[in-house]
Amino acid sequence: MAEGDSVVGPDIRVRLDGNASNKDIGALKAWLERERPLEELVRNGRLRILERPRSDGPPGHMGAGMEILLVLIGAGAQALAGELLTQTRRAVAAWLENRRRVEAGHQPEPRVDPVRRDEE
Repeated sequence: MAEGDSVVGPDIRVRLDGNASNKDIGALKAWLERERPLEELVRNGRLRILERPRSDGPPGHMGAGMEILLVLIGAGAQALAGELLTQTRRAVAAWLENRRRVEAGHQPEPRVDPVRRDEE
Protein backbone atom coordinates (compact mmCIF):
# COMPACT_ATOMS: atom_id res chain seq x y z
CA MET A 1 0.00 0.00 0.00
CA ALA A 2 1.29 3.46 -0.82
CA GLU A 3 1.93 6.08 1.82
CA GLY A 4 -1.35 7.62 2.97
CA ASP A 5 -3.42 4.54 2.09
CA SER A 6 -3.67 3.13 5.60
CA VAL A 7 -7.45 3.61 5.59
CA VAL A 8 -8.49 2.38 2.19
CA GLY A 9 -12.11 2.94 1.27
CA PRO A 10 -14.07 0.45 -0.81
CA ASP A 11 -14.26 2.78 -3.84
CA ILE A 12 -11.48 4.08 -6.08
CA ARG A 13 -11.52 7.47 -7.84
CA VAL A 14 -9.43 8.03 -10.98
CA ARG A 15 -8.85 11.58 -12.17
CA LEU A 16 -6.82 12.88 -15.08
CA ASP A 17 -5.36 16.35 -14.73
CA GLY A 18 -3.16 18.49 -16.92
CA ASN A 19 -3.68 17.99 -20.64
CA ALA A 20 -6.50 15.43 -20.26
CA SER A 21 -9.75 15.58 -22.18
CA ASN A 22 -13.08 13.87 -21.65
CA LYS A 23 -12.07 11.65 -24.60
CA ASP A 24 -9.12 10.47 -22.45
CA ILE A 25 -11.53 9.65 -19.63
CA GLY A 26 -13.64 7.52 -21.97
CA ALA A 27 -10.56 5.75 -23.34
CA LEU A 28 -9.24 5.05 -19.84
CA LYS A 29 -12.62 3.73 -18.68
CA ALA A 30 -12.72 1.35 -21.64
CA TRP A 31 -9.15 0.25 -20.82
CA LEU A 32 -10.05 -0.43 -17.19
CA GLU A 33 -13.11 -2.45 -18.24
CA ARG A 34 -10.83 -4.72 -20.29
CA GLU A 35 -8.09 -5.19 -17.68
CA ARG A 36 -8.19 -8.85 -16.67
CA PRO A 37 -8.63 -8.64 -12.87
CA LEU A 38 -11.06 -5.72 -13.12
CA GLU A 39 -12.97 -7.26 -16.04
CA GLU A 40 -13.57 -10.41 -14.00
CA LEU A 41 -14.96 -8.42 -11.06
CA VAL A 42 -17.30 -6.52 -13.42
CA ARG A 43 -18.47 -9.74 -15.08
CA ASN A 44 -19.19 -11.28 -11.65
CA GLY A 45 -21.22 -8.24 -10.57
CA ARG A 46 -18.71 -7.30 -7.86
CA LEU A 47 -17.46 -4.07 -9.48
CA ARG A 48 -19.02 -1.17 -11.36
CA ILE A 49 -16.89 1.29 -13.31
CA LEU A 50 -18.68 4.62 -13.67
CA GLU A 51 -17.92 7.86 -15.44
CA ARG A 52 -19.22 10.95 -13.64
CA PRO A 53 -18.71 14.73 -13.49
CA ARG A 54 -15.90 15.93 -11.25
CA SER A 55 -16.98 17.81 -8.18
CA ASP A 56 -13.62 19.38 -7.30
CA GLY A 57 -13.01 21.66 -10.28
CA PRO A 58 -13.06 25.38 -9.60
CA PRO A 59 -14.19 27.69 -12.42
CA GLY A 60 -11.54 27.67 -15.15
CA HIS A 61 -10.18 24.27 -14.01
CA MET A 62 -7.92 22.81 -16.68
CA GLY A 63 -8.27 19.20 -17.71
CA ALA A 64 -11.14 16.78 -17.99
CA GLY A 65 -14.48 17.59 -16.42
CA MET A 66 -15.17 13.92 -15.71
CA GLU A 67 -13.69 11.27 -13.44
CA ILE A 68 -13.96 7.51 -13.13
CA LEU A 69 -15.27 5.80 -10.02
CA LEU A 70 -14.72 2.09 -9.37
CA VAL A 71 -17.34 0.83 -6.92
CA LEU A 72 -17.00 -2.54 -5.18
CA ILE A 73 -20.33 -4.23 -4.52
CA GLY A 74 -21.40 -6.80 -1.97
CA ALA A 75 -20.03 -8.50 1.09
CA GLY A 76 -16.27 -8.39 1.41
CA ALA A 77 -15.90 -5.14 -0.53
CA GLN A 78 -13.69 -3.63 2.18
CA ALA A 79 -11.45 -6.71 2.14
CA LEU A 80 -10.89 -6.32 -1.63
CA ALA A 81 -10.27 -2.56 -1.50
CA GLY A 82 -6.47 -2.65 -1.12
CA GLU A 83 -6.09 -5.14 -3.96
CA LEU A 84 -8.43 -3.11 -6.17
CA LEU A 85 -6.39 0.04 -5.50
CA THR A 86 -3.16 -1.74 -6.51
CA GLN A 87 -4.73 -3.24 -9.64
CA THR A 88 -6.25 0.09 -10.65
CA ARG A 89 -2.94 1.94 -10.25
CA ARG A 90 -1.19 -0.68 -12.41
CA ALA A 91 -3.91 -0.49 -15.07
CA VAL A 92 -3.79 3.33 -15.18
CA ALA A 93 0.02 3.24 -15.50
CA ALA A 94 -0.27 0.73 -18.38
CA TRP A 95 -2.89 2.91 -20.11
CA LEU A 96 -0.66 5.99 -19.74
CA GLU A 97 2.35 4.13 -21.17
CA ASN A 98 0.24 2.96 -24.11
CA ARG A 99 -1.04 6.51 -24.68
CA ARG A 100 2.55 7.84 -24.70
CA ARG A 101 3.37 5.41 -27.52
CA VAL A 102 0.43 6.43 -29.71
CA GLU A 103 -0.03 10.14 -28.94
CA ALA A 104 2.65 12.79 -28.94
CA GLY A 105 2.63 15.87 -26.74
CA HIS A 106 1.85 16.48 -23.12
CA GLN A 107 0.37 13.54 -21.28
CA PRO A 108 -2.44 13.58 -18.71
CA GLU A 109 -1.48 13.39 -15.07
CA PRO A 110 -3.42 10.53 -13.43
CA ARG A 111 -4.48 10.40 -9.78
CA VAL A 112 -5.81 7.17 -8.31
CA ASP A 113 -7.18 7.56 -4.78
CA PRO A 114 -9.23 5.45 -2.38
CA VAL A 115 -12.57 6.97 -1.42
CA ARG A 116 -14.74 6.02 1.52
CA ARG A 117 -18.42 6.27 0.68
CA ASP A 118 -18.97 8.75 3.51
CA GLU A 119 -16.59 11.18 1.69
CA GLU A 120 -18.76 11.33 -1.46
